[in-house]
Amino acid sequence: MTVETSSPLRPRRIRRAPKTVRAPGAPPAPKRRGRRSHALVRALPALLLTALALTGPLWAPHRIDAPVTAPYAAPDGAAALGGDQLGRDVLSRLLHGGAPLIATALAVAVLVTGAATVIGILAVLRPRLGRWVERAADLAILLPAVLGIMLIGLAWPAGGRLPVAAAATVLGIPYAVRVVAAAAAPVAASGYVEAAAVGGERLWYLMVREVLPNLRATVLALFGLRFVEGVYVVSVAAFLQLGPQPPEADWALMIRENAPGIMLNPWAVGAPCLAIGLLAVSVNLAADALAPARTTPETAL
Repeated sequence: MTVETSSPLRPRRIRRAPKTVRAPGAPPAPKRRGRRSHALVRALPALLLTALALTGPLWAPHRIDAPVTAPYAAPDGAAALGGDQLGRDVLSRLLHGGAPLIATALAVAVLVTGAATVIGILAVLRPRLGRWVERAADLAILLPAVLGIMLIGLAWPAGGRLPVAAAATVLGIPYAVRVVAAAAAPVAASGYVEAAAVGGERLWYLMVREVLPNLRATVLALFGLRFVEGVYVVSVAAFLQLGPQPPEADWALMIRENAPGIMLNPWAVGAPCLAIGLLAVSVNLAADALAPARTTPETAL
């Protein structure tokens, strides 16, 4: 970084990208186009599963509340995945139940990641505020997640899916703030951020233009983890009889409802379990693949 003074009061900063040199004997760096193709392949299961969940109701052969076979019936021509505890088509309920779960987890991930990114960067740039944020996060982390879900879910007047999403958001922000603050601390202490602060740049400029671009890998990884955490919270809430209620079609609710008949029709429980597991794993792989490559001391001079 070089600083060239354009006026006695406000220096003008000129940045140069670090020169990348391959160490002797080191493998060549992957091409950007190949890396993007690899990221797309790893994100493909999540994209396909999300598209199937969103368009699932259009492909469902039966209504979600219409009995078409005997309870826990084996797969046959009338029901490709058999029947559930009331004889409803498992495939139709599976195609209807993905969109609400994905939408809830996506909303939780966006809210937690956005709030934690803003609070974490702000806490690093303003150390006095950061000390209060750290203490508040330490106190909030002490509350067990399951207890927090039950307190918020039972205290909510109308119940349903909204209190579960609120509980996942409230309980997820403190941990996420500590992750973002730990990643932003060395960035905020770097020379170009200090030069910008001395040059009179405003707080929002430091946050958005100086610190945030260097946290893309952390933010993407945090988003993937919070999405999986949202799926986990909604699933746990369904087992606690919170969140979505019958006769709503939801993957987590299907697991709880059909668990007693798993030996009669394993697909009634196995299909939503497989869908939730595939969604969680593929989102994590996609977030990891889309994160920018880290610059190592051997390759950055």
